Amino acid sequence: MSRYEFDDDDEPYVVIEKHSPGVGSFLVGVMIGAGIALLFAPRSGEETRRDIKRRARRARRAAQRVATGVTEGVTDSFNDARRRVEEQIDSARDAVVRKKEQVHRAMEAGRAAAQEARDELERRIAETKAAYKAGAAVARSSSTRAAAVEIEEE
Repeated sequence: MSRYEFDDDDEPYVVIEKHSPGVGSFLVGVMIGAGIALLFAPRSGEETRRDIKRRARRARRAAQRVATGVTEGVTDSFNDARRRVEEQIDSARDAVVRKKEQVHRAMEAGRAAAQEARDELERRIAETKAAYKAGAAVARSSSTRAAAVEIEEE
């Protein structure tokens, strides 16, 4: 397709647009090439068929090798990723177990410290009660003596 365009100088020029060829042009080229190849082939039809079969087998073996290589590569990658995930899971489990043990030890230490504090508090309360009772007894005996002395003085 062509059309006229004008630039700043108002002089016409032609723009040619090319469209990419379709599949039809490709198929026509393939058919022409195949026909020319058959006309100029130096071998008989039977030899050509054998050669085509041999090349097809080679292509199939090569494709199988590539497919096997890709399959092994994917399998190896999967197994490697799986191993890394399992290692991370095991590491996380170990960390959880260690933290659980640390918390357990800390709770036991807290319980022991609380029990010691309770025992100390109970001992001090018992000492205080004993001192209070001793003081009350002294106070009573001294007030009894003071009363006795008062009575004697009277």
